[in-house]
Amino acid sequence: MASLAHAATAAGVQWGLSPAHSSASAGNSPHRLSALPRTPISGSIRHELLGDALCFRPLPIGTPKSKLAAAVRNAVATEELPQVTNKKMSLRSDIRNIAIVAHVDHGKTTLVDAMLRQAKVFRDNQSVQERIMDSNDLERERGITILSKNTAIRYKGTKINIIDTPGHSDFGGEVERVLNMVDGVLLLVDSVEGPMPQTRFVLKKALELGQTVVVVVNKVDRPSARPDYVVNTTFELFVELNASDEQCDFQVVYASGIHGKAGLEPDQLADDLEPLFEAVIRCIPEPRVDIEGPLQMLITNLDYDEHKGRIAIGRVHAGRVRKGMEVKVCTPDDRCRNVKVNELFEYDNFARVPADVVEAGDICCLSGIDDVLIGETLADKIDGVALPTITVEEPTVRMSFSVNTSPFAGREGKYVTSRNLRDRLYRELERNLAMKVEDGETADTFIVSGRGTLHLTILIENMRREGYEFLIGPPKVINRELNGKKLEPFEDATVEVPEEYVGAVVDLMGKRRGQMLDLSTTGMENTTLVKYRIPTRGLLGLRNAILTASRGTAVLNTIFHGYDVWAGDISTREQGSLVAFETGPTTSYALFSCQDRGNLFLGPGVEVYKGQIIGIHQRPGDLSLNACKRKAATNVRSNKEATVVLASPIELSLDDCVEYIQEDELVEVTPLSIRMCKNAKMLQKKR
Repeated sequence: MASLAHAATAAGVQWGLSPAHSSASAGNSPHRLSALPRTPISGSIRHELLGDALCFRPLPIGTPKSKLAAAVRNAVATEELPQVTNKKMSLRSDIRNIAIVAHVDHGKTTLVDAMLRQAKVFRDNQSVQERIMDSNDLERERGITILSKNTAIRYKGTKINIIDTPGHSDFGGEVERVLNMVDGVLLLVDSVEGPMPQTRFVLKKALELGQTVVVVVNKVDRPSARPDYVVNTTFELFVELNASDEQCDFQVVYASGIHGKAGLEPDQLADDLEPLFEAVIRCIPEPRVDIEGPLQMLITNLDYDEHKGRIAIGRVHAGRVRKGMEVKVCTPDDRCRNVKVNELFEYDNFARVPADVVEAGDICCLSGIDDVLIGETLADKIDGVALPTITVEEPTVRMSFSVNTSPFAGREGKYVTSRNLRDRLYRELERNLAMKVEDGETADTFIVSGRGTLHLTILIENMRREGYEFLIGPPKVINRELNGKKLEPFEDATVEVPEEYVGAVVDLMGKRRGQMLDLSTTGMENTTLVKYRIPTRGLLGLRNAILTASRGTAVLNTIFHGYDVWAGDISTREQGSLVAFETGPTTSYALFSCQDRGNLFLGPGVEVYKGQIIGIHQRPGDLSLNACKRKAATNVRSNKEATVVLASPIELSLDDCVEYIQEDELVEVTPLSIRMCKNAKMLQKKR
């Protein structure tokens, strides 16, 4: 109660507990603000904590009530209060809310597929694609989960709400905000790799919220599986993250998601996932809610439907929400507006089904509120109060987005103006809490900050497919300053690499100011696991360099560690660029001589413009070339075509281009093309 007393005293009031608190039973238990309905009293502010009144005497003249209320709510929301008995609170034994979290590629979405099949969501003869939860085009193309998604199944009369989350560290913001909707998590760990960087991140967030964790050792059917080692290292991770004794006593389930089997022993798997479902029913706590209280629903996600408009998704923390109900949308700063719920849906067997009423403890979605945002609270029109908003970790990387000014601007894009660009970027902030947008130095430039380069390139790719055309600058880390010292973000990098390429990886990491933390062999034959702590700057362009050095066999995983002292200058690229100095189509005759200067990015017959980057120079520094030169034909005899043999051009993806460019270079993004060019404004400044 210390922080509560401090908050109230700082606001200039005296505070006290009602007599009911003096007789409260012993023991501590954290309670969220969902149990904090506020009822205004003349001249005072009154809160109820699970039935116990916390009363404030009349406020001093001139003290704003909203300021005091916000301070007290923030203090109470993070305070451990004595456990008290409340007749209004009830357990919903018919519902379980879980999130499936894991490191990338450990089998989350595949396990959800198996759970849906086990629950007989699909017909036996129904053709179902793999990774059905990855419905986004980019997710299916890249083979990763980008957005969190909800579904629900029924097992023996119990409804299990399941949230499939991303595994990549750049999308950690998606994981952080959905954990507010669940009471427990399934932590998937690969039976060979064990806990990886993202495993630590998602587990830390779940433990901080006091959630129950069921550990699922997945892929136990792999030949090199080592389940005992994985369970031991997972337990060590729990201890390292300061988990409580109850949290460390976690249930372990062994599974093979791709075959839909699970068991309590690695060598005794059942023919289906029944042991996993039984563990969920037994170990994940039942939602403890106040069904009869005033409505409180925190908006955690947004979706869009062409016919219904914006759809808000969240968990009902208290009370009931009904179709056609008039509610108010509350923000943490006590600004409220009245709205009406047009349509109400709940998740059931992989479908969104209409509902007339949804009670506290369940996850639902609703339409009719076009301006609702993530982090806002749907509350009772009379007695409702806002819940604490959702907070995620700060971004670490930023990039500049600007209007396309290249000679080919406007040829392919549908949205090309600064107004189009501004509207789209600020619209992204409505559902992407881990991203920030700021105005740049000029009216047509915007600074976009995210959790990593992949986080930003996914946004760029989506905008490109929507018809936007723009220029992007090189990624830069977001530095801080503390006590006169310059700090920069660091990340923990883990590289799985065959033994013969360990030397090349160590050399690359050392050049980028990496500090080795561990070097060990894994369960796989001739595979070494190297762990480094490296500045985020050093990771820019590192993935391609490691793949080249290891002949495409290395796997790099990273997770944000924190800020530390500036590590010094880092050279991320030793070679310069080949730059075209003439506009026109490229010719085989010109490229034949150009390829002697380095590696080319394009072949003959491609339109280029002056200042466009067409290849990698084999030496430091840039070199301007004429890629459009044609062979002069002075007479018939000299016009005989010589045999021209061109090397295959290097094909760079959007991610490759973003990692390649340096300070004075840009990437031109259009719906049909991705080009790199020199920054004309910086060249003018140099001159």
